[in-house]
Amino acid sequence: MTTDKLATLSETTNSDMTREADRAGDESHWDGWLLGATLTLMAFGLVMQYSASAVTNADKLGSHWYAVSSQLPKVCLGLAAMVVVANLHYNWWRRGVYWLLGGTFGLLLVVFVPGVGLTLNGSRRWIDLGVFLFQPAELAKLTMVVVMAYSVAKKGEKMRELVFGILPHVLLVVFMAGPLLMQPDLGTTAILAVMMSVMVFVSGTKFRYLVGLGGIGVGLLAVAILHRPYRIERVTAFLNPWQHQQDAAYQITGSLVAIGSAGLTGRGLGEGEGKLGYVPELWNDFIATLVAEELGLLGIAAVVSLFLVFLWRGYRIAQRVEDPFGTYLAFGITTLIGMQACANLFVVTGLAPTKGLTLPLMSQGGSSLLMTLVGVGILLNISKRPPDRWARQKPERERRREKKRLEKKRQRREKRTRESDTWAG
Repeated sequence: MTTDKLATLSETTNSDMTREADRAGDESHWDGWLLGATLTLMAFGLVMQYSASAVTNADKLGSHWYAVSSQLPKVCLGLAAMVVVANLHYNWWRRGVYWLLGGTFGLLLVVFVPGVGLTLNGSRRWIDLGVFLFQPAELAKLTMVVVMAYSVAKKGEKMRELVFGILPHVLLVVFMAGPLLMQPDLGTTAILAVMMSVMVFVSGTKFRYLVGLGGIGVGLLAVAILHRPYRIERVTAFLNPWQHQQDAAYQITGSLVAIGSAGLTGRGLGEGEGKLGYVPELWNDFIATLVAEELGLLGIAAVVSLFLVFLWRGYRIAQRVEDPFGTYLAFGITTLIGMQACANLFVVTGLAPTKGLTLPLMSQGGSSLLMTLVGVGILLNISKRPPDRWARQKPERERRREKKRLEKKRQRREKRTRESDTWAG
C-alpha cells in the first residue's frame, strides 16, 4: 500500500471516529445522580409538607391533602420546565442573556403596577399567575448567575482588572438591587451581591479587590438593617433569642425546642408538635425543623446528604465542561442552590437571623421551586453535552493506533519482499 493510500485511510478512519464520538456525545444521558437527588428531595418535601399541614388544614379547610394538592400543580409545572430546559442547549442562555436581563428587570418593576402586583406581609413582591403567585426576585437570582457566567467567560483575563473585572458587575448588582429594595427584599439583594462576589472570585480577580468589595458590602448591609426597625428586631432576636421568646424570636426558639427534643430518630413521622402552632411556617421556610423533629438526626442527615450529592454532581459537571461559559454557568447554579440550602439550615438552627429563604426543592411554594428546577434543567443539559476529555481524544487515539497497525503491516510486507529477493538472488 502506498503512502498516499495509507494517509487517505488514516484520514477516513479519523473522520469516522470523530463522527462516532459526536454521536456518542449527542446521545449521552443526563447526570443520573443529580436527577435522582433532585427528585428525592422533592418527594421528601411533599411528604413533610403533608405532615406539617394535615392537622391544620383538616381543621380549617376540611381536607388533610390541601397543602399537597395545591403544591402538586407547581411540581408538575416545575418538572415540565426542567425537562424542556434540559433539552435546550445551554448556549441558548448565552445568546439570550440581554433579553433575559431586560425581562427580569421589567418583571421586578411590574410588581409595582396597581392591580398586577400583590402585597403580602407588608412586601410587594408577587404577581398572580393563577396557578401560583410568581415572585420575580427568584428569577433575578438565576438571571444574575447567567449574566455573570456570560460576562466572566467573555472578559477572560480582563477580570483581573478593577475597571473591567469588578466595577461593571458591581453596577449590575446596583441595577438589580434598586427595585428589590423598593419591595423591600434585602435578602435577595444580599444573595445577588454574594453570587456576584463568588463568580468574580473564581474568575481570578485579585483578592485585595474582593476584600475591599466585601468591606463596602458589609457597611451597606449595616445601613440597610439600621434603616428598618423590623430588621433591627430580627438581628436582636438572633443575638438573644431566649430574651425575645414571646415576640421577635418566637419562631426560632420554637424551632430550637423542636429540634432539641428530637434525638437520633425523632418523634416519628406525623408525630411532631411544632405543627400545632409552636413553629409558624413549618411547611415553608422551617420545613427542616419538622424533618429534624419527626425523623431526628438521621432524617436531617439524610437531607444534608442529598444536598451534598447535588453539590458534588453539580461541581463535577462544571469541572468537566471545557467551555468557559458552561463551566461558570454550572458552577454558579450549583453554588446558588447550595448557598440557599445552607442559609435555610442556618436559620432553622439559630445560626443566622430569620429571613424568608426557602429550603430548595422541599419547601412549599411555586416561584422558588420553578426557578430551582429550571436551574437543574440547565445543569442536566450541560452534563450531557460535552464528552469528557478522554472521550473526545478517543478518535485521535484510534487514528494513531490504526496508523501504527498499518505501518507494522507495511514493514512486515517489505521484510517478506526483501527476504524473497534474497532467496531469489
